[in-house]
Amino acid sequence: MSETVLITGGNGFLAQHIIKQLLEQGFTVRATVRALAKADAVRVTMIANQVPHLERLTFAELDLTQDTGFDAAMQGVTYVMSVAAPVFVNGKTADAQTANAATAGTLRILQAAERAHVRRVVMTGNLGAVGFSNFDPHHQTTEADWTDVNQRNLSPYEKSKLVAEKAAWDYLRATSSPLEFAVVNPGAMLGAALDAHVSGSFGLVTNLLDGTIPALPQMSVNVIDVADAATIHVRALTTPAAAGKRFIAVADQPISLPAMAQLIRSHYPQLAGKVPHRQIPNWLLAVMAKFNAQAKEANMLLRINHDVSNQRAKSVLGWTPTSTAEQAVLGALKTIIASRA
Repeated sequence: MSETVLITGGNGFLAQHIIKQLLEQGFTVRATVRALAKADAVRVTMIANQVPHLERLTFAELDLTQDTGFDAAMQGVTYVMSVAAPVFVNGKTADAQTANAATAGTLRILQAAERAHVRRVVMTGNLGAVGFSNFDPHHQTTEADWTDVNQRNLSPYEKSKLVAEKAAWDYLRATSSPLEFAVVNPGAMLGAALDAHVSGSFGLVTNLLDGTIPALPQMSVNVIDVADAATIHVRALTTPAAAGKRFIAVADQPISLPAMAQLIRSHYPQLAGKVPHRQIPNWLLAVMAKFNAQAKEANMLLRINHDVSNQRAKSVLGWTPTSTAEQAVLGALKTIIASRA
């Protein structure tokens, strides 16, 4: 009998890629959704992508902001993949309550996993919890780094992931919990979606396509193809040496916004009409940051060091990225274009 993995937010962009890989590797998967009515859409997506062993896929209705249902959902579970954020931001504005909800939801999952004698929990974190306070051009960001919780211009969503991850590690240390725990900290997740669900990071690409950004900041972004991020999650679940560790999930090299714009022009010239050509000088962006929230965040991203190491995922998990940053952007473009056809 195969081991059972509970994965939260089973209809999400990353979660569906993880479900696909788990089923392909012979696991039994129990995916949580906020309403069981969403389960059929996930099954249809798996069928459309020719995923095997769908008889091993079941669903549980679970709201991460509520206490009810956790014990039943975790019955007979060996591993938990905590992928969904209790307050997920995709086209919606996060607020100050996001961090509280994320922390409460994360602790709720850990405590339920302890009661169910789960072996290991793997949590989806965020690169924003690791390297967004690294303004030293000579210091490569690694898993040993933490973003300052009071970092100015950190988005509410990124702060929520930072606070929730810190709370998880603190709780496990304070209680001497026997639960094995690992965290995957992805950069901006792009790549091809299995269905219409995408990540909030797709806004980087849609803003370029739609001309929402009149001129391009000369900033870079650390991205990861969603399939590569899923592979790191699955390997962190079962690799003995992964317990107690964080894993940064990024492509080998970052990509700049001007480079993204050029990819659109090169591969989809028919869609490049609104893609900006002008670039914003760094000094002007710094001035704009005094008056505009988006400019503030862009200015922070411009100044942080994007030399981010993915070596731990390679050495501990035996992972090798299958996509470059450019390929991840092109995969996202393909998904966006298909959704607009």
